[in-house]
Amino acid sequence: MSLFGLGSRNQKTFRPKKSAPSGSKGAQLQKHIDATLGSGNLREAVKLPPGEDINEWLAVNTVDFFNQVNILFGTLTEFCTPSNCPTMTAGPKYEYRWADGVTIKKPIEVSAPKYVEYLMDWIESQLDDETIFPQRLGAPFPPNFRDVVKTIFKRLFRVYAHIYHSHFQKIVSLKEEAHLNTCFKHFVLFTWEFRLIEKAELAPLEDLVDSIIQ
Repeated sequence: MSLFGLGSRNQKTFRPKKSAPSGSKGAQLQKHIDATLGSGNLREAVKLPPGEDINEWLAVNTVDFFNQVNILFGTLTEFCTPSNCPTMTAGPKYEYRWADGVTIKKPIEVSAPKYVEYLMDWIESQLDDETIFPQRLGAPFPPNFRDVVKTIFKRLFRVYAHIYHSHFQKIVSLKEEAHLNTCFKHFVLFTWEFRLIEKAELAPLEDLVDSIIQ
C-alpha cells in the first residue's frame, strides 16, 4: 500500500490534512518549508527564517508535523489494533496513559489506537482554537503558546516511539522505513532546535535521537 494511498484506513485516526493558518504568514512559511525540505538539508530546514516571528514558525510547523504523523499512523491502522496493542507502549519500559485535563482529568489506560485517536482529536481542537492558533494576520499568540506547542510535540513523539517499538517490521515490509526515518529525523531536529521536548521524554528512542542530533 502506498504511503499516501488511502488504503483501508480508519477515518477516526487518519484525518484530512490540515492547512497552515490562513490569513497569517502561514502560507508563505509553508512555501519556505517546502522549498528548504526540497534541498534535503533538514538541519537548515528547521531553522527560523531570518526576520520571521518564532511563534508563526512554530505554528505552521506544528500543523505540518501533525499532518506527517497522521499520515504515518494512517498506514498502520489495520495493524495497530486494540487486540495487537492493548496499551500505548514504547517498548517494555514505557507506557503512556491518556488525560487531556478537561474531559479526562485522571490519566487512563487505553489501547494504542485509542490513545492516538484521543491525541489527534485533542491536537485538532488546539489547532482549531483561534485563541491558541490565531488565523487572523497580526492576531496575538497567547502567553502560554510555547507550552501548548511543547505538549503537542511531546505527545506526537510518543506516536513515533510506539511505531518504532511495535510496528517497525511492518513499516519495513511496507517499504516505508526511509520515509518514516526522514520524517522522524525532521521532527527530532526541529524539536531540538527549539528545545520543545525534555531529554527525559526522548528516552524510549534515545539511541536513535542521539544519532540524529550529533
